[in-house]
This record gives sequence, C-alpha cells and structure tokens, in this order.
Amino acid sequence: MSIVENWEYTPLDSFDDPDDYRPDSELALVIDPAQPNSRFVGGLTVFKERIAPGDRIPLHQHTLEEVFFLDEGHLEVTLGEERREISPGAVVFIPSRVPHGFSNVGETVARIHAVFPRSKVDIRYLERNPAPGTEGADPGPPIEYDVREVLEGDPEKAIRVVSEEAFQL
Repeated sequence: MSIVENWEYTPLDSFDDPDDYRPDSELALVIDPAQPNSRFVGGLTVFKERIAPGDRIPLHQHTLEEVFFLDEGHLEVTLGEERREISPGAVVFIPSRVPHGFSNVGETVARIHAVFPRSKVDIRYLERNPAPGTEGADPGPPIEYDVREVLEGDPEKAIRVVSEEAFQL
C-alpha cells in the first residue's frame, strides 16, 4: 500500500534488448514498493513510456491482458488485424496473446502508460527494431521480466526465457 509520485525514466537503449532498440525513447517501470510482509499491491505493474517521433513498439504478444492509455501525442495502433490512429485520451484494451504494436506518427513525443495484472510480464516479439549489428536476425525467444526483481533485486535474475507454446492463440 503506497503512493508513488516519482519514478525514473530509463533510455530504452540501456536495456540491451536486441529486438526493441529505440535509443530516443524512454521507459519507467512502476510497482508498489511496499514489502510483501505488509499490505501491498503485488499483482499490478505500470509501464510509463515516452515514445520518440517516428519510433515504434514492434508487433509483439503477452500471455497477459494489458490496458494502455495514450496521454499525449498520436499513435498508430495495430491490434490483431485492426490498424488505426489514436489521439490523447484513448484507452486500448488488449486481450492476452493478441499481436499488437504502436508507432508514433506525430511530431512530438507520445506518452503512454500501460497496466499489466502481474509483476512478471512476458513478451514475444513478432517483429523487431533491431539493435545495431543485429539486422537480419529473427526475433529472440520469448522472455519474462520480473519487474520487482528488475527494480529492487538483481537485474541479472530478472529475465528468463519462456515457452513459445504459451503464446499460441
């Protein structure tokens, strides 16, 4: 149980993700920092992101449901077979395993925040924003991030490879 008023944005190129290289975009991960032996919200994670003009979040899937809010800017959203442009105030509900991605089609930074129903968030890339030197490679295997471990523990232990089968529709 807590109120989080300050969080730190980290440039996405510092995450060393060969499948989603966006050096001009930033991400903040937000969880309830209270400890498990007290009353806390352990089952929700918030991603806050600043997406640079022209950048895109490549097509991907999660085994979790997601809801994201466009706070500022203009995005083109791909959600399954649907593709459309959205404006500030839009709320996008994403069912589990549905391929989705976003492109900043505006001239300013787009600001979003997304909510996931767990502190462990998985992702399977279907497309890539290749990091330099990885062009032409296929997307890596699906991975799961333990966001609490990323923020409070050992980042080396926070990422694990997960089964492709879990992502099948």
